Amino acid sequence: MTGAATTSPAALRRWRRFSPGERIARSIFYVIALVAIGWSLKTIEIIPEFLYDAPQQTADLFLRMWPIDWSWYPKVVHEALIETLHIATLGTILAVAMASLVALLVARNITHSLFLNGIGRFILVATRSVHSMIWALFFVAVFGPGPLAGMLAIAVHSIGFTGKFLSEAIEDARPGPIEALTAAGASPLAILLKGYWPQVMPAFLSISVFRWDINVRESAVLGLVGGGGLGMALDTALSNLYWDQAGLVLLVIFVVVIITEVATSLLRSRLI
Repeated sequence: MTGAATTSPAALRRWRRFSPGERIARSIFYVIALVAIGWSLKTIEIIPEFLYDAPQQTADLFLRMWPIDWSWYPKVVHEALIETLHIATLGTILAVAMASLVALLVARNITHSLFLNGIGRFILVATRSVHSMIWALFFVAVFGPGPLAGMLAIAVHSIGFTGKFLSEAIEDARPGPIEALTAAGASPLAILLKGYWPQVMPAFLSISVFRWDINVRESAVLGLVGGGGLGMALDTALSNLYWDQAGLVLLVIFVVVIITEVATSLLRSRLI
């Protein structure tokens, strides 16, 4: 004769969200984060007196910018604005052209060589890891200050971002049309143009427009290091303490960023 099996509450397994090892790892992470925050606060040497009067200094700065010197727009700012748009546009076109070649190296369904894949990925990582301001400083040292240095800085820095997303779009292409063209004896160029391009084109256009939007914002400040455009007009105003002219440049940058954001959002919604 056997009795019903009973289980004591102590013998029941208790559900826990994290294992003991995971709890220890999370605790170590929190401790390291707190130590890093404390070390950073100590290293940057925050002076409380500067924080107390920061609102007053900010209000005083904006009061100096008002009223804005609108007469400076046709003299300097308009030409600098056009130059900024040209820098962003030409830099984006050059970046897309170079990034497309790198994307073909990185896409594993196009290039099957691990060595060439590695070279392409190195180019993507190297170009986007260095900020556009650093690239601008480098090209200013090589070509001198001006829009050429700003355009090249925009182009080189954009290769990593553009090439990464283009390579992912190529790898996501449906293999059916590619296999059909290959079976029909199509050339590699025909496979690219007829098999991959129709599938990649919406992503290609969307990425290009989105990158141009980003480049307009970045090119607006590259002039601070000699890259031409609105940044040079802003640097001139700040160097001479012409706060009303600096306020005009900041306002123009703000308006241009808003307009390009709205325009690119509408354009991308039609492309996707």
